[in-house]
Amino acid sequence: MQAIAYTHPLPITDPLALQDVHLPDPSADGHDLLVEVAAVAVNPVDAKVRSKVAPDAGESYKVLGWDACGIVRAVGEQVSLFRPGDRVWYAGAINRAGCNSRLHLVDERIVGRAPQSLDDAQAAAMPLTSITAWELLFDRLGVRRDDHDDRRALLIIGAAGGVGSMLIQLARRLTALTVIATASREESRQWVSELGAHHVIDHNQPLTEELQRIGMAQVELVASLTHSKSHYAQIVQALAPQGRLALIDDVDVLDIRALKSKSISLHWEFMFTRPLYATEDMIAQHHLLNEVSALVDSGFLRSTLTRRMGTINANNLRHAHELIESGRSIGKMALQGWDAITR
Repeated sequence: MQAIAYTHPLPITDPLALQDVHLPDPSADGHDLLVEVAAVAVNPVDAKVRSKVAPDAGESYKVLGWDACGIVRAVGEQVSLFRPGDRVWYAGAINRAGCNSRLHLVDERIVGRAPQSLDDAQAAAMPLTSITAWELLFDRLGVRRDDHDDRRALLIIGAAGGVGSMLIQLARRLTALTVIATASREESRQWVSELGAHHVIDHNQPLTEELQRIGMAQVELVASLTHSKSHYAQIVQALAPQGRLALIDDVDVLDIRALKSKSISLHWEFMFTRPLYATEDMIAQHHLLNEVSALVDSGFLRSTLTRRMGTINANNLRHAHELIESGRSIGKMALQGWDAITR
């Protein structure tokens, strides 16, 4: 099968950082679906893994990719949720081969039915960020869906990225929270406003001063999606007593003692936790993706695809990684379709 992979970590400027390769076709057993991948999206995790992680012992190549839309071609003997011919979307598992391959194995319990109203690229742009935003909002921060009396303020730091783009929508459509998004460039400010943020502030300025500018002395909830360490002191100052802070980015050291006087709770969100540890509630991601799919088809949520990068090949994926690493991307990028094989 066609795939894009690498043999060892390299900077994305190196042509060997991602290569077009041919790998053996996988086969499905157990709870696995064999999916013919139609489109994939690119996330910061792709670039992080590519730059640091070598192929597993005994493996010549490492295949990335944790966002896909495609068609089920075969199922394992324990599969009960899907059958061949179903169109699905999913983010996959960090400890398995990624979806940058024409055929891909994924556990049915973390797969949902793709929205009928979206094309493959639009759908592929959504699973990882939808799962992350949903779990962050409802599981980690403990916000109750459809609680119309919950008028607390949610500050989303780095809101123009993929996760922020979904988090704004979920908070606006499914809660009564006041949504405050941070964005520093005009195009990103416009993007988060279009998605529904009540207020937009600049994260390049002191957050407390920016909040005061919009009449907010403090906020009860913070979702810090990027550069959390550099914003940490301002976050602690901006959070109200007994507030909640959720993080998704890699932070080497945080002084959690700063949270003590306000009894602020700290929460990590890592959407791969359920499949990585095969938790008892792993199937929650199946239900979550099906619900997001229904919300998309009913018009409550929109795809966050902002850039189509062409067909799925090494050259286009390298370009997408370059854009991710620039830190200036808005929404999501996706690739759709495969180049014809030439012999």
